[in-house]
Amino acid sequence: MKIAQVDVNYLSSSTGKIVFDLITGLKLRGHETAAYFGRGPDQDTPNVHKISSSTEVLLHAFATRLTGLTGIYSPLATRNLIRLLTEFQPDVVHLHDLHGYFINISELVGYLKSNNIPTVWTFHSEFMYTGKCGHALDCEKWKSHCNACPNLAGYPKSWVLDFTALMFDQKQQMFEDFEHLSLVAPSSWLANRMRKSPILNGRSISVIPNGLDTEIFSPRESDILRYELGINHEYVVLSVGSDLLSEAKGGRWVLTLAERNPEMTFVMVGVKELGIPVPSNVRLVAAVYDQILLSKYYSLAKVILLTSAKETFSMVCAESLACGRPIIGFDAGAPVEVAPDGFGEFVPYGDLGALESLLRKNYHGLASMRSENECRFFATTNYSKDVMVDAYQNLYSKLTRKH
Repeated sequence: MKIAQVDVNYLSSSTGKIVFDLITGLKLRGHETAAYFGRGPDQDTPNVHKISSSTEVLLHAFATRLTGLTGIYSPLATRNLIRLLTEFQPDVVHLHDLHGYFINISELVGYLKSNNIPTVWTFHSEFMYTGKCGHALDCEKWKSHCNACPNLAGYPKSWVLDFTALMFDQKQQMFEDFEHLSLVAPSSWLANRMRKSPILNGRSISVIPNGLDTEIFSPRESDILRYELGINHEYVVLSVGSDLLSEAKGGRWVLTLAERNPEMTFVMVGVKELGIPVPSNVRLVAAVYDQILLSKYYSLAKVILLTSAKETFSMVCAESLACGRPIIGFDAGAPVEVAPDGFGEFVPYGDLGALESLLRKNYHGLASMRSENECRFFATTNYSKDVMVDAYQNLYSKLTRKH
């Protein structure tokens, strides 16, 4: 089978790593693969193509801020992708994140529909069934019709104009006659929200959890890392996220907990503002792209602290469990599902008192958290890349048999 993957990233970011693992696993199973991505460094790998230029991405982002419209300002990249897909002649096209200022979404979908190409589309965010938001958070307008967006300043940002109603209608029209399409969510939490969307209009949705390399993400010796970070306290709390101090990832909650609990050391990985003043028991670390090193950070901790506002899956939860570490945090949607029953413990979002109580209970050994071996076994059983690849391979086969 010839399978094409399309995502904003390749190798970088959670979706980029998922695409890489899918490509690798499908090749091992005898399939011919190709990957097309929009942002990040060029890849010197056969059949892996960066389709857009940095200039076009920047122009797309600027035009989105100026007009309030997005997903329509990348004509060159879109033309390039369609040409490459036509040359490759895939049996299946697997779409991932199409936001990120790198593709004209309706034009690509029109090509797939007009050529009757079987398509799998994994929603890693809520972007495709809202007017524009990657995460709808507490707004429920998407359940009927987006308009008068309360989060224009959120990604993808608009300075003034609000065209969420128009984009909502366009997305609904895009899906209306998309016949050879199979939708996937990485969590039941997201799938249940997708089923409530008038844009998707009752389409069937499969749930396939995101996978990771559980050989790389495994318990590791971290004494050297502890020494390098100057950590004397035995009890380490780790938070990991892209742009961890952003409102979406909630790093401010971590800093407040650190101030209140000086007997613990808090390590924050994924911080862009490394020079800011923080309590003496906090260690700020930039984004870590070396996955073996990242697994050492997970192994350094006694517990992982999740303070996100919303997550449609949470690779942080899956990665930490693979390294044998349980999670505590705010209820952010899917993480409760990814790390259930003592693999994770969660409190209502924003209830800092409840979160601190849970943290201190864990610190004193009073929380009923799963052991390192139990956490790892759960992760390898449910979130290994092989489990993910096998599930998608079965879905591809099912979709092409119907075609």
